[in-house]
Amino acid sequence: MKEEIKVQLLLNTDNNDKLVDEAGHHGLFPPLPEANDTSLAVAAAAAVTPMLLFSVFIAVLGSFSFGFVVGYTSPVQAEIMKELDLSTAQFSLFGSLLTVGGALGSVVCGKLTDYIGRRRVLQLTSLVFIFGWFAISVSQGAWLLDLGRWMLGFTGGISGFAIPVYVAEFTPKNLRGGFVILHVLMITVGVSAAFLIGLVTSWRTLALIGIIPSLVQIVGIFFIPESPRWLMMMGKNKEFEAALQCFRGGFVDITQEAADIRNSAEALDQIEKVSILQLFHRKYAYAHIVGIGLSALGALVGLNGIIFYAGSIFESAGFSVKVGTVALASFQLPSVVLGVILMDKCGRRPLIMISAAGLFIGCSLTGLAFLFEDHHFLGGISPSIALIGILIYVAFYPIGVGGGTCIIISEIYPLNIKGSAGSIAAVVSSLSSWIVSYAFNFSMEWSSSGTFFVLAGVCVFTLIFVAKLVPETKGKTLEEVHKTMSDVWQ
Repeated sequence: MKEEIKVQLLLNTDNNDKLVDEAGHHGLFPPLPEANDTSLAVAAAAAVTPMLLFSVFIAVLGSFSFGFVVGYTSPVQAEIMKELDLSTAQFSLFGSLLTVGGALGSVVCGKLTDYIGRRRVLQLTSLVFIFGWFAISVSQGAWLLDLGRWMLGFTGGISGFAIPVYVAEFTPKNLRGGFVILHVLMITVGVSAAFLIGLVTSWRTLALIGIIPSLVQIVGIFFIPESPRWLMMMGKNKEFEAALQCFRGGFVDITQEAADIRNSAEALDQIEKVSILQLFHRKYAYAHIVGIGLSALGALVGLNGIIFYAGSIFESAGFSVKVGTVALASFQLPSVVLGVILMDKCGRRPLIMISAAGLFIGCSLTGLAFLFEDHHFLGGISPSIALIGILIYVAFYPIGVGGGTCIIISEIYPLNIKGSAGSIAAVVSSLSSWIVSYAFNFSMEWSSSGTFFVLAGVCVFTLIFVAKLVPETKGKTLEEVHKTMSDVWQ
């Protein structure tokens, strides 16, 4: 617990400002200290250095790799099932093992990253990505296919924590949010790349292509520094200053920033330690309800099912798989960018409700399209209605439910329980994602229209849950948010 709290303190040296949490979700960061024009000019010139940009690039290659994993199943489902003679149950297990591995990765990621360092964890995850993709590419049956998928999920669960934390720990505080959010953007780019490349390559070739970014990353990591804050946590003062100087540039005075980081580390002794039993104290109950509820609902609205099996959805709807996949890939990235822009302007709560309403419309339209198809009504346009519904869903998910829920979860837990409570929320999210990804194909065989109407119902419940229980955190300090959460049932 102490190591988990230390990560939080070292990410931000001002307790009155928002923090970057362990999952890398960003909030409002403290303003730059006042200085004369000369020092500000020097700081601005040094804020973005070649080493900083190169380090961010190498780190987020892991984000791209995980996005490629997420998008892999959609374009290759029919080909894999035919070549390896897999049943629907076997392919559903293959797809869902990503979230099973991710759940375990979410449990061990914090301790592992603190124990061996952020940089070594990224090397380790790159290596496991390579082994996982290779196992899939040479598999002749379900067991090796499943093992590779599980390995990719496990390493994705670890890298999903390590990458944003590493980036947050070496980027300047005035630019931290923009650099950290590149993690989310690169996951989306990876998903889109898998969709598009999968249309023109075999499933084995696509798996081998997935190895390339990990190979580049594992080599590039040898040329980037370790996180300065982690080095400080380990008591390596000389290495800490050398790494910080490397990121900021050789001619920049890092004395004040280094002192701030050291001072924040000293605050650890004043943090209240919380046991597992105390984690479920009454004063934390409201935060757990909101955090666990958002974690579960963010997955149960069905994104993994739609992304994992988009190809089969379009095929079932009678729409061109290639056209639908290209359209889906084209919609994802602009939607994520829009969500990033709006999140701190409009607030988390209203955006999540708007997003949930949009998801309801998308699921309802898709369900109606399948219903029309089943009853041979509007047969000529029902495939187009299904495509429109899916695109609406993909457009609205990142605007609120995708990003807003994660940010609120990062803000509602007090610092002394953030690590453990965040792990619980991550496991709930992974298990909920597994339920969706495993059951989706079976549900589609039961009733395509019914599947999307059920998801539409979950979207309505999400909207009500947020409207009734979730507080707005925009414009509040973490202390104000935590007091609000703890005072509800005191």
